[in-house]
Order: sequence, then C-alpha cells, then structure tokens
Amino acid sequence: MKRKQIGTIAIVAMLVAPSLALPVYGEEAGKVLSKDEVVYATLLAKGDLSNIYVVNTIDVKKSGHVTDYGNYTSVKNLTDLSELEQEGEKVAFSAPEGKFYYQGNLDPDTPLPWKVGVSYRLDGQNIDPAELAGQSGSLEMVIETSKNTSVESEFYDNYLLQVSLSLPNTYQNIEAPDGMIANAGKNKQITFTVMPGEEETLTVKANVEDFEFDGVEIVGVPSSLPIDTSEMNSMTEDMSELSSAIGELNDGVIDLQDGVAQLNGGSKSVQDGANAYKNGINEVGASSSQLVSGSSEIQHALTAMNQSLSGEDASIDLTSLRELPAGLNTLANGLTEAANGLTALQQNYAGALQSLHASMAKLPETSLTEEEISALYSSTADPASLDKLMATYSASKEVKKTYETVNAAFVAVEPTLTEISNSVHYMSGELKGIAKEVSSSLENTDVSGLDELQNGIATLTANYEEFHSGLVLYTNGVNALSSSYGDLHAGIMRITGGTAGLDSGIDELQDGTSQLYEETKDLPEQMEKEMNEIIQEYDKSDFQPISFVSEENEKVSSVQFILKTESIEIGEPEEKEAEVEEKKGFWTLFLELFK
Repeated sequence: MKRKQIGTIAIVAMLVAPSLALPVYGEEAGKVLSKDEVVYATLLAKGDLSNIYVVNTIDVKKSGHVTDYGNYTSVKNLTDLSELEQEGEKVAFSAPEGKFYYQGNLDPDTPLPWKVGVSYRLDGQNIDPAELAGQSGSLEMVIETSKNTSVESEFYDNYLLQVSLSLPNTYQNIEAPDGMIANAGKNKQITFTVMPGEEETLTVKANVEDFEFDGVEIVGVPSSLPIDTSEMNSMTEDMSELSSAIGELNDGVIDLQDGVAQLNGGSKSVQDGANAYKNGINEVGASSSQLVSGSSEIQHALTAMNQSLSGEDASIDLTSLRELPAGLNTLANGLTEAANGLTALQQNYAGALQSLHASMAKLPETSLTEEEISALYSSTADPASLDKLMATYSASKEVKKTYETVNAAFVAVEPTLTEISNSVHYMSGELKGIAKEVSSSLENTDVSGLDELQNGIATLTANYEEFHSGLVLYTNGVNALSSSYGDLHAGIMRITGGTAGLDSGIDELQDGTSQLYEETKDLPEQMEKEMNEIIQEYDKSDFQPISFVSEENEKVSSVQFILKTESIEIGEPEEKEAEVEEKKGFWTLFLELFK
C-alpha cells in the first residue's frame, strides 16, 4: 500500500514539477520590441456598454522584468501560470523571450471612442429587443455610430469601423441600402464601412420569422486604405485628352455656328427666290387661260378669213385683216415679257440654289458614336446643355438628310425654267414673224393679188393651228408645274424654318459648349487636387498608434477594437432544476484518478 502511495506521489511530482518551475529573472529588465492592444467590448442589444477588457500582446526581445500600464480593475496572465503584480496603473511581470499575453479588465463605465445605438422596429412599431425574440414580421434595424465627445478624438478621427451582422437565408427581402450583402453558408453576411471622422446611420430591413439574432459586430482598425497613386498620372492624362476634345468640340461648334448662319442666310435667299418663283409661276399659270383664249380668237379669225377668201362669192374686207398684225405683235410682246420674267427667275433661283449648296456643304459629315456621347454625359458638363447639344445635332442631321432627299428636285427646277423660257422666246419670235409677213402681204396686196393673199392666209391659218396646239401644251405644262411646285415650295419653307431653328439652337449649343469648355479646361488640375484631398482625408498612414489604456505605454504598434452586441435568442422551455456539478479543474480531475 505504501509503495503504491509513494509511486503515486512520485508521478504527481514529476508532472507538477515542470509547471511549477517558473523562470526566475530577478530584477534584470527585459527588452520589449512592441506592444499590441485589442479592446474587446460587450454591448447590450441597444448598444450600451456592458463589459470591456483588453488583451495585451507584448513582443519581448530579451527576457526579464517588464512593466506595462493600464487602469485595470483586475489582470490575468494568458501566457503561463506566473502571477502578475498590479499596483495602481502599473502591471509588472517576468516575461520570457517571445510573445507575452495578458488580459486587463476595465471598469464597465470606461468610455469608448464611439457611441453606438441600435434600435428595432417591427411592422412599423418600435419594439424593445427583449420582446423581439421569436417574433415574425417586417423588421427594421437601425445602427447609429457617432463620436463620443467625452474622450480624445484620435481613434475616432483615424479609425474606420467595419460593421457586420448575419441573418439567416430563410429571412425574406433582406435589404441594406449602404451595405454589402454576401452569402455565407446558410446566412446572409451584411457588411458596412464607416470612414474615419464620420457619423453614420445604417439600416437593415428584412421579413423575419421566429426572430433570433447573433448581434452586431463592430471592428475598429486604423484607416490604412491602399490608395495607389501610380495611376493618377494616367487618369489625369485621360482627363487632359477629354478636356482637349471638349475644346476641339467647342471650336467645331463655333465653325458649325458660322456655317449654320450662312446656311440660314442661304436658305432665306432660297426662300425669297422660291416665293418670287411661286408668284411668277402662279401669274403665268393664271394668265395661261387668257393667253389660250386670245390665241383661240386669232385662230378663229384666221380660219374665218381663210374660209371667206376661199368662197366663190366672198367679198373682200381687209379692215379686220389689217388689225391682225397688231394683235399678233401684242401677243408676242406678252410672251417676251413672260420669257424675260422666267429668265430672271431662273437666274435668281440658280444663285439661291448655289448659296444653299455652299451652306449645306459646310455641315459636317461626321457622326458622334455612342461611346463619344456616353463620354460627354459622363463628364462634368451640364446635362441640360448636353441635351441641347444632342437636340441641335439631331436637327442638323435631319436638315442634311432632308436636303439630300429634295436636292434632285431643286436641281431639276433650273433647266426646266431655262427650257420654258427658251420655248416662250421662240413662240414670241414666231408670232412676230407671222405678224410681219401678214403686214407685208397686206401692204403689197391688191385685188389682182387676191389668189396670192388667199394662199398666204391659208398657209398662215395652217401654221397658226400648229402654234396654237403648242401654246396649249405649254400652258398645260405651266399649270402642271404651278400645281406640283406647291409641294416643293412647302419643302423649301420647311427647310427654311428648320435652318432658322437650327441657327437658334446652334447659338444655344455654342453657349453650352463654351460653358462646358470653361468648366472642364481645368479638369485635370481639379481632378488631381480633389484626389489629393481625398487621399489626405482617408490616408492615415502617418498616424502613430497610441495606447487606449494609458499614456505611459510606449512602443505601441497597433490598437484594435472589437465590439459586439448581445444576442437575441428564443429562451429555452423551463425545466426542472437539476443539480449542476461545479466544473472541476484539470488538476482536480487528474488527482482523482489516484484516489
């Protein structure tokens, strides 16, 4: 029996002895490379602070006596079984080489750099989180972070917060307007980022059933956003190209403005010529019936005269016949005036059409691509000015298209006018020739020459019938031209109205592009300035970490905060109380093996 007890004691001694053989360093000071602090805080469901402690990690280069500082209510060694000495804010211990961990518990009233508030609404009504477990309906959760003015602002100004929470995939219509939602197994992981020095109100909505919630986790870390400035020059070069392109666009619009002004002036000349042509062709068409009627009377008179001369008992009365040359000359003079008017109209029309051709040629043939249009709308230009630009651009393309459609009709008018004018001149000359021959014949005619006169009148009558037929064809053509010209004239009026609107629109466009150029000519410099301001605002790389627990602590390399609200859980059904054996430590359980 004694031998068994001795053996047991020996085994226990061998097992316990190494653990109790703690290193002894005397008073020799250890050498510390750096210190890290992780602040853990447990929050109530509404965000109020419940418990707070700090896990300190000290990187010891040379083993020995180390002193750390913190206003802790209690401390706990997390590295080995050695005791920590605490006196006021001093925490002293003997640390081996390597990482040394210990926990310091803080007073629950210790203020954090941020104030956190969490509120809940179910079906539009505020609800206490204690009553929320197991509920179903439309839930809205609002998380608010703000500055705690009762502490220094170093952490608030230099730390960003990552706010995250998890909801089951069984919840429907999960929304987080300012957050990122990602699948994480059977849950939806929702993450928000709060920038340094910013107060935020974060909202999460969902249709929940039998609501349970693991709580909100907030991690505060130094803002060390990886801002790569190597691409800045490339970006500013792109902006310079855009600014230059806008400048070229503005210059092009100025040239276009001049061209459209000339186009508008030319179209007005065309309009004036078209109005003169319309009035002239309408007058010619209106007088066509009188011309044909007068010609018909001459034809009837010649026919009657011819019949009278060819009759056996015809009595010759040369009085009416002598009036014939004057009537023919009057008709010829009227045709000459009409022909001269058509010639003048043709010349005016040719000049106006030439002006229209020159003005239309100045409209650019190039078209904007969808990428170029998108680039303009993506710039800092005024959207209203861009809308006017695109409307004017579309109008100019429509005018160009309409002109190309009716250009053939425009070109066909001039030779038609020339042909009609030449025909009328020819008819006028023929009439004057006939009048001259009749007059000469009458002057040299006596009764003995009646046969010769009769033959001349017969020939004149036959020739005049051909002339009259040609005159009828001419007047019919003039009437048809007068009628069909109405559509062409309406098209000319529409073009003139379009060019006037285009001229007005291009003026507004030029104002818009000038304003756009003025606002964007310094765009690269503005962009670089704003980017530098953003970098200065969010790049906290020059921030030197400080201890959260004491100003006495040195060589602090990092401080992090991990805050978490308590869970909202459905309570377990009440059961009969059962005796719970107090949890036994390792050594108690081990020693019981030898009893």
